Amino acid sequence: MAEADVGRAPIIFLAIAALVVGLFALSFLISTLLGFPFALGLPIEVRLAGSAIVLVGLVMMGWVFGYRKPADVMISTYVTFMKLFKGAPVAEMAGRTEPLLVGGPQRYVRNPLYFGIVVMVLGWAALTGYSFVFIATVALLLWFSLVLIPFEERELYALFGEQWKKYSDETPMLIPFTKRRKGVRPPSAVRPPE
Repeated sequence: MAEADVGRAPIIFLAIAALVVGLFALSFLISTLLGFPFALGLPIEVRLAGSAIVLVGLVMMGWVFGYRKPADVMISTYVTFMKLFKGAPVAEMAGRTEPLLVGGPQRYVRNPLYFGIVVMVLGWAALTGYSFVFIATVALLLWFSLVLIPFEERELYALFGEQWKKYSDETPMLIPFTKRRKGVRPPSAVRPPE
């Protein structure tokens, strides 16, 4: 990433954190307006399963960060959001230096970080039993599936062309193992420098 972009990493992190806090606040407001009980009184077995689900989400996110540095993820997110909200051309690299990653968790799902986040929040909802966290899970799933992922996929097609098209045809968008593979994909040796 460009030096100027790396310097923005703390600001980008704070902006993403503010969006997450806003999402949970909105989910709490929706839950309240719809008259849902704050706590759903879930059985202890469901709550314990929630902790295991949180762990699955964290493992997936950790696996992603083994292939992409957190700072690169934040910069990439920033660039994508600037394109999405300011209407910048999707084909513009804007300081990106990353190749198309198709190894590691990306071998099984095109958006493993989003999958990890949704799974982690779903687990947190089960663990806490709070209705607004379930609403936040649905809101995240809708945001990723209907807004962010379609935009990012147009962007990735513009940046990587047929290489992206072939990868997206063979790999599920958000939920691993839900798309049948066409042929055998060679293992990826693409890994960010240490």
